[in-house]
Parts: sequence; structure tokens; C-alpha cells
Amino acid sequence: MTATQRCADLVVIGAGIAGLTAALSAAERGLDVVVLNKGSRWDPDAARSATPHAEHSTSTFYAQGGIAVVDPSVPDDSVGLHLTDTLAAGAGLADPVATEPILTDGWPAVAQLVRRGADFDSARGRFLRTREGGHSVRRIIHAGGDATGARVQAALGAAVGRSPVTVIDESWASDVLTDDGEVVGVAYVHDGVRGVAWAPTVLIATGGVGHVYAATTNPAGATGDGIALALRAGAAVADLEFVQFHPTMLYVPGARGRRTLVSEAVRGEGGRLVDAAGRSVTAGVHRLGDLAPRDVVARAVRAAMERTGADSVYLDITGVDDFEDRFPTVTAGVRASGLDVSGGRLPVVPGAHYLCGGIVTDIDGRTGVTGLLAAGETARTGLHGANRLASNSLLEGLVMGRQAAAQAVERAGRSVAEVEVPGLGVAQALDRTVLQDAMSGRVALDRDAQGLAEVARLLADAPERARRDLRASEDAALALTAKAIVTAAQTRQESRGCHARTDFPDKSAIGVSRSFALVGDELVTVAERPVSQEAGVSARS
Repeated sequence: MTATQRCADLVVIGAGIAGLTAALSAAERGLDVVVLNKGSRWDPDAARSATPHAEHSTSTFYAQGGIAVVDPSVPDDSVGLHLTDTLAAGAGLADPVATEPILTDGWPAVAQLVRRGADFDSARGRFLRTREGGHSVRRIIHAGGDATGARVQAALGAAVGRSPVTVIDESWASDVLTDDGEVVGVAYVHDGVRGVAWAPTVLIATGGVGHVYAATTNPAGATGDGIALALRAGAAVADLEFVQFHPTMLYVPGARGRRTLVSEAVRGEGGRLVDAAGRSVTAGVHRLGDLAPRDVVARAVRAAMERTGADSVYLDITGVDDFEDRFPTVTAGVRASGLDVSGGRLPVVPGAHYLCGGIVTDIDGRTGVTGLLAAGETARTGLHGANRLASNSLLEGLVMGRQAAAQAVERAGRSVAEVEVPGLGVAQALDRTVLQDAMSGRVALDRDAQGLAEVARLLADAPERARRDLRASEDAALALTAKAIVTAAQTRQESRGCHARTDFPDKSAIGVSRSFALVGDELVTVAERPVSQEAGVSARS
């Protein structure tokens, strides 16, 4: 018997932009909402400072660039142009039928965020805008210079604090509970005590998978929890092979874990990628140069490192006006790493940054399991395709958080069966350093059949370990997520977007999205779907 039981209309797993937007939107419509936050109760004042030293639990907090959104009153931009840029970055796998409604809903979602307390940088009554890689115009709004995520997290957190939403901090979800293929709640652990939140709707909004790799821009909690929870509950995942490596993660010799991100907006404001001799890293590579899509720039950085034998390239910031004022978060992160901005060059390397695929959902956030929703980085809506367009992530979290709340409203009041709660049990897991080094060495920017097979065998032979605490549960989630990434990468015998196979360097004529599900202990392909690039708004069902 569990020690703690409660009932709700909606349980949200995760406390970033997608999860808190959903929680607030549902609570405002009268629903009883419970949020399971793996992190500790955070201090709004600390969140506003964007202090790089402290570890915060959500990727939202660390988002620097901003939110890519079309203001209908701006004459040089449109949803159609944003769609064109998004499809181009997605390398033939971004789904326009899903993408166009998300982009269209962006402006109302931002307006609601402002009403909830977010304060974006502005002048003369208009939001200031910057440009990032893959965007044809300046459309990214930002807050506190490069502290957008921290400011958004602070605004949403404060709004939740004023709301009736119940937040259970320092808790981790062990299982999504189902009965005959339908969600009935979530089993979780808080202060070492098991609990259950019974509910007809569960939203997984747990963020990314960055700690599958040795160095990442993600917070420590980005361990693939949502992917593992969804697979074990019977949902499908897709496009997990597309892990975006940000071209400019601060290079610190020997460092592991979360590393400082150097925002793409630095390049949008005049920063230049150069090698040690001052030569352009992206010259002749792409018509957009340093502002090409991230997969292109990341590979150009890696190629420059291989050409020169250097451990990094450099981001020349001498052309950026008032760098320290415009980018206070980057400046603080650089100094916290023992480096300095005064020399005008920052050493950077590609780093694991964003999962473009995830739990398969429709444009309302619904998965294949009735009552189970997913939103944010852990979800695969079809917006990102094979490579995410910069700053589309916070936009997606806002829009899909609102959509998830609407689905929860429709399901509110349904009775749920109180099923037997499983024990924590055992699951395959590896020593975290061993797993990260294998994935970083063989399943990062470049892959081939031999390397993928080696990591697949390593994961297949992983011992079973008890999921007795958070660390053990995360290690199990990392192992299952890595297995899914490797399986997807083995299946995709082409190079596209974030996924490069040195043994299959060409891109197939038609982009195909593949979905996988867990059958017993094996991941099997359950769907293969060609993705048309023909635009058109799809009505929400």
C-alpha cells in the first residue's frame, strides 16, 4: 500500500515552460492540477538573476536566445515565412500540417505569457528582436538580454505560486499507470516515500536527454525520463536519432556534464566563428554563413577542428556592441568557468543540446495511449523534423502546453480505476560515465554501422539494477533512451539534418519518419510515414 494518495484532473510531470503553461491553463479553467517537479523549490529571485553557478532543474531556465514568434503587425515577417524557415531547417522531416498551427498560435500564446508576468525587452512599445541561425528575418524576442529562459521560468513559477496548482517538489515519477490502455494516474516518489496521483489525464513534460552524452548544455535532470516513462506505458517514440548539437558550447578542457551555452544570438548580433588563425569557420559552407542551420554550423566547427588539430574553434565577439550588457548570462557563465571575455574570443565546441524527436503526439498533444499527453522537448509533434530551427522550442512549449490543458479539460471528471501500483523493480542500467563516453564517441555528430553496433551490444548487455532511488531511476531512463536513439540511428541508413552516417552520406529522396514502441524488452518499428513538405493548416480535432 502506498503511503500517499491523491486525486486530480491532471498530473503534469515536469516544471518547465510546457508543464507550467499547461498547469496554469488547466487550473484557470477549474481543474485540480498536480505538478511533479524533480527539482527543488526554486527561488524566484535566483531565477531572475540567471546565476550560472547554481543548478536549476529545467532546460527552460537555461534558454538564452528567446522565442521565435511572428508579430502580425510586423510588415517584413509572416507565419508563411516562419514556416518556410522551419521546413528548411527540418531537412525534409518537419511536418507542415503540424507546424503551421503551432506557428500561428505563437502570438496568442506569447500574449498570454506576458499577461502572466513575462517581461520581454522592448523599445518604443515594441519587442526588441534578434536573429539566429536559419531565420531569414529578426523574429526572436528576448528578455534580460540573454536571460529569456530564466525570466520566463520566473514568471511562470510566480504565477503558479499564486494559483491553486499543487506542486510536489523533489519528486520523481516512477510509472505512468494505465488500465486497459487508458491512463489512470502516476506513481511517484517524494522524500523516499511512494505516492500515487490518480487522474484521467497525465502530461509528460520532462524535457530532454542531454545527459546521454558526456558534455551538454542541459541541466542535470535531462536524463530522458519522459521517453522511458512513455515507452513503458505503451506510447510510441519517433525521430530520436535527431539529437541536435549546438555549435557553440563553451569549451573547458576535461569538463563533463552541463556546460555553458554561448547563445546563437551572439552570432546574430555580429559574432564570428573563426579558427585559431582567424579564418572563418563557415566560409563557403552555406549561403547563411555563421547563421546557417545548426547541424551545418556544428559540422563546420568540427571540420575546422579536424583541419587545424585544435581542441576548439573561437567565437570572435569583438564585433558585438556592448557584449557584457547584451549577453550577461553568457558573460557570467564564461567567468564562472575560469575564462574571460575581455580577450574578444571565446573557445567553443559543439555540444549535445536538443532532442528533435520524442514521444509521438498529434497537434493536440495526444499520444497513442488514451489520456497520456506529451509536450515540450520530450514530445515529437513534427515541428522540428531532422533539425530544430533556433528558438522554436520555447514557442512549442507555450503552444503545446496550452493545447494539453484543453485536452485535460475535455477529460476532466472521468472516473479512473485504482489499479495495483507496481514496485520500483529492476531495469537495465550502465555506469553513467561508461554510457556517456560510448554515446559521445560513437553516436554523436557522426555515426556508422560498426560504432552503432558496438554501443548497441553494450546496452543489450547492461546488467539489471534496482530502481531504488532517483539516481538509479535516471540511469535506467538513460539506458533505455540511449537504446532507442541507437536503434533509430541504425535504422536510418542515410544522412539528414542532425543525423550523419559516414557509411551512408547521402540524403534519401523522400523523408520518412519512423516510430518505435517497446515490445517486451525490445524496441520495434511500429510505423513508417513519408513526410510531405506541402503546407496547409490542419484543423484541430
